[in-house]
Amino acid sequence: PGDSRRAGLSAELQSPPCSLECARCAAAVRACPLLPSAGTAVTMPNFAGTWKMRSSENFDELLKALGVNAMLRKVAVAAASKPHVEIRQDGDQFYIKTSTTVRTTEINFKVGEGFEEETVDGRKCRSLATWENENKIHCTQTLLEGDGPKTYWTRELANDELILTFGADDVVCTRIYVRE
Repeated sequence: PGDSRRAGLSAELQSPPCSLECARCAAAVRACPLLPSAGTAVTMPNFAGTWKMRSSENFDELLKALGVNAMLRKVAVAAASKPHVEIRQDGDQFYIKTSTTVRTTEINFKVGEGFEEETVDGRKCRSLATWENENKIHCTQTLLEGDGPKTYWTRELANDELILTFGADDVVCTRIYVRE
């Protein structure tokens, strides 16, 4: 009997949470079989909107860890000092456009499904975004060619702020955004 319960829980852990829409308010919700009352729906966080950066820590150190030379780091740090971020969200489906004076990047992905993007320093990678908790997405990146540090990013909503982290091995850059 205990083994069948464990097998059922194991299957639940491996299957992605279902997404649905609240009929009353049209907000996206997720039903999670692991919550105390199985199948309880929780409101999905709303990442959608335009965001401006309020603060940034360790961006230059991150670029160093990625092997970017001093001259290019100086240009990148200046250009990325005021990025404009637009996020569109439909449940687990995301579109994120980040614009600076030098470069614009766009990614389209669905949480739980692999996709291709570029690392902060422009190398192509295969990525997988997953829900780390109800307000935080964690994305691991695997380079398509060559070697480099292990990279990832997270996006988390907390107190009406978007907290973006980039990691390269043990170096972490944190950028905090507020809605425009």
